[in-house]
Amino acid sequence: MALSVTDEVIDLSLIEDREPTVGHMFRSRVAALPSTEAFRYPVGGDWESLTWTQTRDRAYALAAGLIELGVAAEERVALAASTRIEWVLADLAVMCAGAATTTIYPTTLAEGVSYIVADSGSRVIIAEDTDQLAKLLDHRESLGDVVKVILIDGTYEDEWVMTFAELEESGRARLEAEPGLVDSRIDATRAEHLATIIYTSGTTGLPKGVRLPHSAWTYEAASVAATGILSQSDLQFLWLPLAHVFGKVLLTLPLQMGFPTAVDGRVELIVENVGIIKPTFMGAAPRIFEKAYGKITTMMADEGGVKAKLFDWASTVGKEVSLIRGAGGEPGGLLAWKFKLADKLVLSKIRDRFGGRVRFFISGSAALNQDVAQWFDAMGLLIIEGYGLTETSAASVVNRPYPGQYKFGSVGWPLPGTEVKIAEDGEILLRGPGVTTGYHKLPDATAEALSPDGWLATGDIGQVDAQGFLTITDRKKDLFKTSGGKYVAPSRIESVFKGICPYASQLVIEGSGRKFVSALITLDPDAIIAWGAKNGMAGDSYSTIVTSQACRDMVQGYVDELNGQLDRWEQVKKFHILDHDLTVEEGDLTPSMKLKRKQVVTKYKDELDKFYVD
Repeated sequence: MALSVTDEVIDLSLIEDREPTVGHMFRSRVAALPSTEAFRYPVGGDWESLTWTQTRDRAYALAAGLIELGVAAEERVALAASTRIEWVLADLAVMCAGAATTTIYPTTLAEGVSYIVADSGSRVIIAEDTDQLAKLLDHRESLGDVVKVILIDGTYEDEWVMTFAELEESGRARLEAEPGLVDSRIDATRAEHLATIIYTSGTTGLPKGVRLPHSAWTYEAASVAATGILSQSDLQFLWLPLAHVFGKVLLTLPLQMGFPTAVDGRVELIVENVGIIKPTFMGAAPRIFEKAYGKITTMMADEGGVKAKLFDWASTVGKEVSLIRGAGGEPGGLLAWKFKLADKLVLSKIRDRFGGRVRFFISGSAALNQDVAQWFDAMGLLIIEGYGLTETSAASVVNRPYPGQYKFGSVGWPLPGTEVKIAEDGEILLRGPGVTTGYHKLPDATAEALSPDGWLATGDIGQVDAQGFLTITDRKKDLFKTSGGKYVAPSRIESVFKGICPYASQLVIEGSGRKFVSALITLDPDAIIAWGAKNGMAGDSYSTIVTSQACRDMVQGYVDELNGQLDRWEQVKKFHILDHDLTVEEGDLTPSMKLKRKQVVTKYKDELDKFYVD
């Protein structure tokens, strides 16, 4: 059965006839492609691969090991580790054992880890190393009924702790005695059974555990497959935190479609890895694209002379062609000739920096600046932006990488099977198979977020245009009024600034109840150190450079440019450049790099208050 949505044709049979659980989906993939590469991962300075059969053998052994420890159906196993092959194998093992994964960011402080483990009722914890283990040992008495901690790296002499290798070995022994053990667990798991608890990042208050059943993950994979944007011939590079719902859904897609995935969560090696892996697609948060855009454009500007002029010319030509192709056309005549030359001299070299095979990037978890997206497309690197929440198993809405099926500045069309409507106050409401069944042990919060007929209140403000594209305006709770009664949407202003200023890291807009808008600004450490070296401050520290008058004058120019695009009441009248960047470790950002606005505004209240002293 096919359904036409605008210019898109959807094969609904992929959704209607999908596998009931992640374990079933994994088992079917192994049967279909037993000897094909499934996952690629770094070992020392090289990369090694696992076929789907080899992945199954290891995941089954780990699953049997968990069963040997007494893990029952729907009981929780917590994963506190970075993105690596062991995370992938452990999560698959949990799914095949009929249990449920509790995800924990490795950056979470000990108190947060203790809360999540106890609140989720996790029975087993898989910890990356002794640093993660130390967090557990410090709060051992408050972890609840944890029977065992599994250590991926390192060793620790304690009956409470065993190694990842020991868990796998234990499971292999159990499977020798009972070969059908794991398959029987998969067979007994149903679509409605709990698969995952992901704790919201907690921009305010304690994080809430979002309960996601197997049916949510199988729907996500099947609905993306139904759009046709990915296929078995693709190659994914997956570096995003697998504790985050965006990373987790990208881990589920290959089970549906069978493409191989290269896994390495070391953020400092993203650029190097992209060149080595040569992926056809990759998911990322907007900050990664903003940094790449800023680095490349400032580097070319610093070259000056003929190189800078050639780059600017090629970028302009690329943008003209981008606009034509986005509308479904192709350049002709003189423009076609200029584009061929621009591509040969400049644009192809930019693409080569990203491996040379990228069909598209997927951006999610926060707003992507439209100008940044347009620049990448001019280079021949399309970024399709999507939208979803932890409560919707990630993707609910996404642009498609085809002419006429994406719109910069929007987050795209709903996935097949997902409904979108806008409430009277502008809030986006979502309904579909990917939506959570509720918050763990929080019936009141569940009732507040989910209507009796299944609509999820997202907390985001948006609008749908005549072509069906959804655009996000801001977070409902972030909108504020100035003392003059004018509404300001801070996220939109912050996104615009990042597209204007290639040195920007964060812009935090303030002005609730105030007579004008002000801002805190932080600058990207790598970019501003390079800028300082070219402006008489070589060797100076980050704090020295960003607090210099020369740097302030430079930033003022970009703020003036920003203000030229804003209504009078939105314009930034005063700003302060912090002498350090905002970080996850200091509690300024969530692990998925979202701004904790309330915390940051409170933290720097004294600096902001100075702007409003008469």
